[in-house]
Amino acid sequence: MKTSDFYFDLPEELIAQDPLEDRSSSRLLVLDRNTGEMEHRIFRDIVEYLNPGDCLVVNNTKVIPARLFGSKVGTDAKIEVLLLKRRENNIWETLVKPGKKCRIGTKISFGEGLLTGEVVDVVEEGNRLIRFCYDGIFEEILDQLGQMPLPPYIHHQLKDKNRYQTVYAKHDGSAAAPTAGLHFTPELLEQIAEKGVKIAHVTLHVGLGTFRPVKVDDVTEHHMHSEFYIVEEDQAKLINETKRNGGKVVAVGTTSCRTLESATDEKGVLKAGSGWTDIFIYPGYQFKLIDRLITNFHLPESTLVMLVSALAGKDKIMKAYEEAVKQRYRFFSFGDAMFIK
Repeated sequence: MKTSDFYFDLPEELIAQDPLEDRSSSRLLVLDRNTGEMEHRIFRDIVEYLNPGDCLVVNNTKVIPARLFGSKVGTDAKIEVLLLKRRENNIWETLVKPGKKCRIGTKISFGEGLLTGEVVDVVEEGNRLIRFCYDGIFEEILDQLGQMPLPPYIHHQLKDKNRYQTVYAKHDGSAAAPTAGLHFTPELLEQIAEKGVKIAHVTLHVGLGTFRPVKVDDVTEHHMHSEFYIVEEDQAKLINETKRNGGKVVAVGTTSCRTLESATDEKGVLKAGSGWTDIFIYPGYQFKLIDRLITNFHLPESTLVMLVSALAGKDKIMKAYEEAVKQRYRFFSFGDAMFIK
């Protein structure tokens, strides 16, 4: 299976630069994965496709303002640091630009010394481990100094940083938003619950590995970065009961999907617990738990296009994407949505 099999022509102007004022007013392309039939709807119509007894599973991770701008101590050299994941206490794995100025021992100052960091190691792919020093609470300082780490395809400044958070975001730790969830409003979730649909929460802290381009020709040689997930006991019980009672498990986003598939055993039982997952889902994968998926439109040749192709079939997805481009759907983080039923 070649990476180029997942290529499609995406005009740059279809990559959404700004969120819509009303989260739930995005467009929704509904794809029947058995027949390949498509419908064009508005996102809030999702209620019509969910039935009493189904379970909607959302990822309640919260994006941290992980992009920091500082300068190298003793010089005027500007340094940009992106926090990827906390390794231990005050040591974070980071992406640093320009990397060549940040050898081991380099000290960086942020916010006129409110926060300082020292490069203590260089790890895989040139990422730096930085030990941070500060007075007070790290999260509060980060909130003061950090910026939202919007993907490189978004060139506009975000006016309200809450628009890059889901309305149910709870646990700090993501370097990127689980973007399929950005379409939900509290009112829409209430409507869904009133219909008798259960809403379960899992946590997967999204790393930038999700968005890294696939650089190998053979899909099977691509290595996913690991991300930390948590499935609570009561949520596992709720999801397992849904399956036992014949309801559908509807994953909101590829991150919820990857969490559920990582934590489910071969008998299709979801296990509570936490850990790291580097699961890579591409065509040929046999899904163990999820039945349906709500997702955004992804970039050509990305691991995310491969995941949705595994669920709906590559040919059906490529046709749906061709239709989405033709109908001028908006792509990526602030774009429109697709429901694979």
